[in-house]
Amino acid sequence: MTTISQPAASTETAAASASVTLPTLVAFDLDDTLAPSKSPAPERILDALAGLLKRTTVAVISGGNFEQFETQLVSRLDSYAGLTEADLENLHLLPTCGTRYERREAGRWVTVYKEDLTAEERDSALVALREEAERLELWERDTWGDVLEDRGSQVTFSALGQRAPVDAKMAWDPTGAKKNALRAAVAAKLPELEVRSGGSTSVDITRRGIDKAYGMRKLEAHTGISLDDMLFIGDRLDPEGNDYPVKALGVTCHAVEGWEDTAAYLEQLLAA
Repeated sequence: MTTISQPAASTETAAASASVTLPTLVAFDLDDTLAPSKSPAPERILDALAGLLKRTTVAVISGGNFEQFETQLVSRLDSYAGLTEADLENLHLLPTCGTRYERREAGRWVTVYKEDLTAEERDSALVALREEAERLELWERDTWGDVLEDRGSQVTFSALGQRAPVDAKMAWDPTGAKKNALRAAVAAKLPELEVRSGGSTSVDITRRGIDKAYGMRKLEAHTGISLDDMLFIGDRLDPEGNDYPVKALGVTCHAVEGWEDTAAYLEQLLAA
């Protein structure tokens, strides 16, 4: 591993140090960390990720499905000039909080595993989300795409639809109170499942014990890289955020407030 200077940006680490080592693996949240919500990753992020992929292992873990990964990130990296197949093989993708795992092999993305909900679990989640959203008057009529989505290993409620613009989502629930009320109501009806706040307007349902910490442990098991040698970068590391389980697991974390913050931090990290 390459020893580099500590970037000027603040980091959340167990102990301060005058210098840091480029981690063996750098993991990222996707929405609002590598890209605006449900939008393609900007060129500046692609440049930084390309530099990182040439030097270390990279992982992306998010509540989104693999199709969302493809739209926002994978298709753009696949066509990025200068990235080789060897570079892309350094990338690990963990959609739906690590209940699915994709690796690059022989020029294509291969599913290592996929842990789907049963039909009964899926149906009970869909029913509970709709019933409670309607009861709480959170079921919107004018939306951008599907409000309820079966992602195989996860069921997701998106209040304004999957394709809602970022400004509309931010205006709908600026404090997070609406989605947190829905999460609590649905969790009370589905004690056998895990119900979590997701993105800015979403609630995610998986099997019990599934969160981003679960995905990080799966990553450790499949790569052989210790959690102690990983760095996680995310925008929701607060106790109510969906990135917080990674911090609680003890992984070194760096908090960002948007993709621009991530790009600036990576540029400092790579240049140091």
